Amino acid sequence: MKKPGIPIDENQRLKTLRSLNILDTPPEERFDRLTRMAKLMFGVPIALVNIVDENRQWFKSRIGLSVNETPRDVSFCGHAILGDEVFIIPDATRDDRFADNPLVTDDPYIRFYAGCPLRFVDGSKLGTLCILDKKPRQFSVEDLEALKDLALTTEHELAAVYLATQDELTNTINRRGFMMLANHSINLCVRQKVPASLAFIDLNRFKLINDEFGHAEGDRVLTIFANQIKDICRESDLFARLGGDEFVIFFSNTTKIAAEEIFVRLRQSLDKYNQASDRAYNILFSYGIVDYDPDKHVTVDALLQDGDALMYEWKKKRDSEAGKRA
Repeated sequence: MKKPGIPIDENQRLKTLRSLNILDTPPEERFDRLTRMAKLMFGVPIALVNIVDENRQWFKSRIGLSVNETPRDVSFCGHAILGDEVFIIPDATRDDRFADNPLVTDDPYIRFYAGCPLRFVDGSKLGTLCILDKKPRQFSVEDLEALKDLALTTEHELAAVYLATQDELTNTINRRGFMMLANHSINLCVRQKVPASLAFIDLNRFKLINDEFGHAEGDRVLTIFANQIKDICRESDLFARLGGDEFVIFFSNTTKIAAEEIFVRLRQSLDKYNQASDRAYNILFSYGIVDYDPDKHVTVDALLQDGDALMYEWKKKRDSEAGKRA
């Protein structure tokens, strides 16, 4: 068996893949529709929308396969993303690269494979739209073009997912993206029996900045603040702009106490920025952190509401103390 090589743009490819926030998300009809079409069009038992990350191939959509991922080292799609054209294996048992592959010698007993690389808008190959059969077969020119057409539609859907869940100003995920991914993150924490917490964040006196310095300056503040948060967040943290000057971070495997330490670093980093920028205003924020309680937080909205309430209490207390000093 020959393991797939690593694309020359692997670092950028993985960076792009992570920015989509699509890995381990629930099934979606937009992709399931395409695998159903592929199965019907080509008369195969297995059709997949396959995403390749560092160590595995994960199936965003699958028909005819019981598992939702397999190791990258044994993947056919790992080979497919190394090239630009459709990768075709007429009979895996007669191909030295795959004859002793466990996916060939054991279930699902792959004989035929055809996979078209899926490119994102920056050219990164994220995975494939592929079809598999348990018996050898040939692939005609008409078949080739039809698979390319389906793959192009899949690429458009990947781009649509990105645009629908992305906040263009701050280049973070938006409320819709957060609600979709937070549900998955919570379920993962529950299954692994690890703690989780959420921080609800709001900029202080943001309206005054907009009123006094203009909305372009307000947009600049939002972008700077978002970048400050990105710098202190870990890869496992789910960060989003909910709208306006409201942001949220979901911390996996992190308690409220541990999350507080992250905000100490954020405040220190922002203080340094404010001092160096020498502007007529400072970028300031309030926040509330709540531990996830499965008995209390039945929905993501319930968790957000508790975080929002804690943030509001903190902001009210700060304003009250500022009034006393005045």
